[in-house]
Amino acid sequence: MIFTIFKKELKDTLRDRRTLIAMIVIPVLVFPLILGISTSVSTSFEDKQQNEVFKVALLTDDPGNEFVRELMSIPYSLGPKELEFHPLQEDASQLILTDSAQIAIAIPPNFDQDQANLISSNITVYFKETNLGAKQRAEFFAQHIESVLRNKRYDALDLNPTKLIPFTINYTNLSSTKEMLGKYVGGFIPYLFIIFGFIGCLYPAIDLFTGEKERKTLETLLTAPVPRWKILVGKMFVVVLSGISAASFAMIGLFLSLEVFEFIDNPKILEAVNSILSLKFISLLFLLLIPLTVFFAGIMIPITISAKSFKEAQSILTPVNFMIILPAMVGFIPGIELTYTTALIPIVNIVLASKELVADTLGIDLLFLTFLVMTAFAVLSVVLSHKRFGRESNIIS
Repeated sequence: MIFTIFKKELKDTLRDRRTLIAMIVIPVLVFPLILGISTSVSTSFEDKQQNEVFKVALLTDDPGNEFVRELMSIPYSLGPKELEFHPLQEDASQLILTDSAQIAIAIPPNFDQDQANLISSNITVYFKETNLGAKQRAEFFAQHIESVLRNKRYDALDLNPTKLIPFTINYTNLSSTKEMLGKYVGGFIPYLFIIFGFIGCLYPAIDLFTGEKERKTLETLLTAPVPRWKILVGKMFVVVLSGISAASFAMIGLFLSLEVFEFIDNPKILEAVNSILSLKFISLLFLLLIPLTVFFAGIMIPITISAKSFKEAQSILTPVNFMIILPAMVGFIPGIELTYTTALIPIVNIVLASKELVADTLGIDLLFLTFLVMTAFAVLSVVLSHKRFGRESNIIS
C-alpha cells in the first residue's frame, strides 16, 4: 500500500514543472555555469592584468637618475606602462585620486649619490588598493630595479652573492592533492549538495501536502482504508527521492563540467577530482545524504501540512532555507574540523564529514558517529511529522 501511494504521488510530482526544474535542470546546470563563468572571468581578469597599460607618475627633480633608467629598461611586454614626470614637490596623492596616474613613485633627489655611497634610499609608492593590479605592478617594478641595483653593489664590493646566504630552505608539502582540495574547496561541494537536497525536497513537500489541501483531494485520500502513517510514509518517500535526485543530478553536473566541458585544465587537479568521484566516495556521500534528506523532509512536512496555502508554505519555508544555509557554510571557515563534538551538530557534521571525504581523511569512527547522529535527527523529524499529520485540525483546511 505504501508503494502504491508512492507511485501515485511520484507520477503527480513528475508532472509538476517547478519540481522538475528544481530537481533536474538547476542541479545539472549549476556546476557547468559556476565553473564556466568563474573560469572565463578569471582568465579574462588575468589577461587584462597582464596587458593593461599603467600610467606611472615619477616625482623626481632628476629625470635621468638610475632608478628611472632601470625602470625604463624594463621590457614593455613584461609590464606595460606610460611614464610621466612631475616635480618632486607635487602632491602625489592628488595624481592618484584624480586618476591622472595609477601609480606614483617619489624618488629622493640624492638617489644617485646614495647608490654611489652604498646607502639605502627611501622610495615612496602611492596607489589605491581598490585599483586592482596597481600594487602588484608597482611591486614588480620595485623588485626588478632593486635586484639590478643590488647586483651592482655586489660587483662594486667584489662580493659573491651566494656567500651572503647563510642557508636555504626547501619546503616539502606532504599533503596530497586530495587533501589540498579538501582544505580549500572541500566545503563548497557539500554546501551545494545540501542546498540542492533541500530545494529538491521543497516543492514536492509543498505540493503533496499543502497542494493537496488546496485541491481538496487530501480528504478523499484519507477516506481510503489505509492507515494514516502509510500515507505519510508514501508521500515522504517521494519528497526524499526528490531531494536525493537533486543532489544526484548536481553530481552529474559536476562530472559534466570536468569531463565534457573541461573547464579545469590542470592535470593534477583533474586526476585528484576523478579519483574523488569514485564509487567509494559517491557511496559514502549518499550514505550521509540519505538521513540528511529524510531530516529535511521531516521538518518540511509539519510546516506544509499546517499551511493553508501554497504561498503561505513558501513564505514559511524560506527562512527555514536560511537556517539550513548558515550551518552549511561552516565548511568555508578554516580551522573547523570534524571532531567528536562537531559530529553531534546536525548539518554541520554532514558538511565537515563530506569535506573530509573529499580530502580522503575521514575516519570510520567519525563517519559512523555522523551517520548515527543524523539518523537520530531524521527519526525525530519523522516522528514530529507523524504527530502533526495525525491532527485533524492540520489536515482539514
